[in-house]
Amino acid sequence: MEEFAKTEWESTRRRNTTKQFARGEATKQNHSNVRIKLSSWANPCRSNLNSLLKYGSAKPRCDKEEASVYSTLIQLCCQNRALNEGKTVHKRMRYSGFLPGIVISNRLLDMYAKCGSLSDAQKVFDEMSEKDLCSWNTLISGYTKLGMLKEAKKLFDEMPERDNFSWTAMISGYVRFDKPKEALELYRMQEMSLLSKLNKFTVSSVLAASAAMGCLIIGKEIHGRITRAGLDFDDVVWSALMDMYGKCGSIDEARSVFDKLVDRDIVAWTAMIDRYFKDGRREEGFELFRQLMKSGIWPNEFTFAGVLNACAAAAAEEIGKQVHGYMTRVYFNPLSFAASALVHMYSKCGNVENAKRVFNGMPQPDLVSWTSLITGYAQNGQPDEALEYFELLLKSNTKPDHITFVGVLSACTHAGLVDKGLEYFHSIKDIHGLTHTADHYACIIDLLARSGRFQEAENIISKMPMKPDKFLWASLLGGCRIHGNLELSEKAAKALFEIEPENPATYVTMANIYATAGRWDEVAKIRRSMDDKGVVKKPGLSWIEVKREIHVFLVGDTSHPKSKEIHEFLGKLSKRMREEGYVPDTNFVLHDVEEEQKEQNLSYHSEKLAVAFGIISTPPGTPLKVFKNLRTCVDCHNAIKYISKIVNRKITVRDSSRFHCFEDGNCSCRDYW
Repeated sequence: MEEFAKTEWESTRRRNTTKQFARGEATKQNHSNVRIKLSSWANPCRSNLNSLLKYGSAKPRCDKEEASVYSTLIQLCCQNRALNEGKTVHKRMRYSGFLPGIVISNRLLDMYAKCGSLSDAQKVFDEMSEKDLCSWNTLISGYTKLGMLKEAKKLFDEMPERDNFSWTAMISGYVRFDKPKEALELYRMQEMSLLSKLNKFTVSSVLAASAAMGCLIIGKEIHGRITRAGLDFDDVVWSALMDMYGKCGSIDEARSVFDKLVDRDIVAWTAMIDRYFKDGRREEGFELFRQLMKSGIWPNEFTFAGVLNACAAAAAEEIGKQVHGYMTRVYFNPLSFAASALVHMYSKCGNVENAKRVFNGMPQPDLVSWTSLITGYAQNGQPDEALEYFELLLKSNTKPDHITFVGVLSACTHAGLVDKGLEYFHSIKDIHGLTHTADHYACIIDLLARSGRFQEAENIISKMPMKPDKFLWASLLGGCRIHGNLELSEKAAKALFEIEPENPATYVTMANIYATAGRWDEVAKIRRSMDDKGVVKKPGLSWIEVKREIHVFLVGDTSHPKSKEIHEFLGKLSKRMREEGYVPDTNFVLHDVEEEQKEQNLSYHSEKLAVAFGIISTPPGTPLKVFKNLRTCVDCHNAIKYISKIVNRKITVRDSSRFHCFEDGNCSCRDYW
């Protein structure tokens, strides 16, 4: 758009300058000395502008010289966005009685528009005795860039004639300020205009509008027009096409467009890689990033941040470490948001030591980095460190936001610091001037419910300014499960069934609560209800990476090549565990079967299979890291504590709630999760 604007401006300026030469307003060769002197300040710093203005205030020898001086001064003020100095020049023009021609008036318009003073620009426009296309386009462009679309459209409708710039300025303005429907309607009008030709800038804006509306049909229609108009050779157009297909969910077509790009710049690479990640196709995103590494094109901070965030979401620490290594070799800016993404990645992957190391290397950590580290410590069972860093954040004069407080309240929850958590909760509004969000309420209810302080939890819920969401009710239900509060659990479950009747987690939790209470008739009712509604319990999956290969396990899994060895090892390990005092917790096995069968069912939960495989597949003492898609059960949590002590290993389990770091028979969560 900027390139197009510059081209149109220069074209119009040349035409108008020619006219002014004919009228005798332009400066001739014998007056070039002043212009040469002024142009020596072609890129002055702001502090030099006053000196420049002082020089320009000397009385010129003739009107032609005066026009040249004013024209150059206005241009320099425009380049430096020096609004006050520009107003001084304009005022001097008025006091001197100088009457600007169309070129200088257009420069005044441009200066005011680019400095964001549209009221002054409008006054200049209204006072112009003669206006050309450049005059109209300059003011329209100024309005659209500030989101003043009604004013821009009014001018657009009043234009005696329009060119490509006029249409593109309006269409891109609608796209920029999230009005894709209006952009497409204007595009339809342009199609019917015989005097307007399709160009790459208009096309790019219209494709962006199609992408914003997720309208693949219109996007494909525009693609066809692009091909017929012969614009399909331009990389700007190809990038817009790729973005449109990606945002409309047609990733393979986006990749097809990407592959046809002749000169792929880093923007195109980054956009395609990010599109894979956003569509959940992480492996293809990582593979394309590897191709980028071999292409000779240097990634930028946007590329790194996108890949690192994908690593964080997938808990792919090894890939994240490789990216970190590459960033170090090419020397990335420690002040960039890619550094913040590194802290976030290591925190989400459970490696808070590396997260802290990167954080400490940042000259001025931003709020994202502070929040990532605080949340990382909280989720990794180190609440004291999380709260310590929060206090350091406050001392650094960095203002926390609502996300920061989610991490702080989470730390209090995992540490069982109820009163401290309540203090932080009230400080959000009373001290920091923020508004409580639904997430804050869910956290504080989680904290109170886990501690058995149900009356306080209910009081807070009754005074909430918004309707409780599913996360809050799920937090309350989780606390009821811990303390066996049957009456309140039924209230929470009822609310959850209304909000998301197809979520199996609520059914399973209630079944566990009833099973613990020995209410097997109610357990049976829940199972029948699930069958009637077609609700299927999400299968528990656990996975572990050994020698750069991911191994996935289901409950009772016998499909793994080493399944026999895994089960035999678990059998031997079970005997050792019992000798150490382990007793299987059968309270949460949902079937009303014999106790022996319950214990058998517990023995082959997916996380136990993954841990056993990790032990028999790695050298003694090797730390293990297991991931699970659901919350780990009470029995598995207890069992892995014993296993860590028996085999003398550090075992980290990342479930859907947090990291559990087991070592020497203890867990970092202090059995509070």
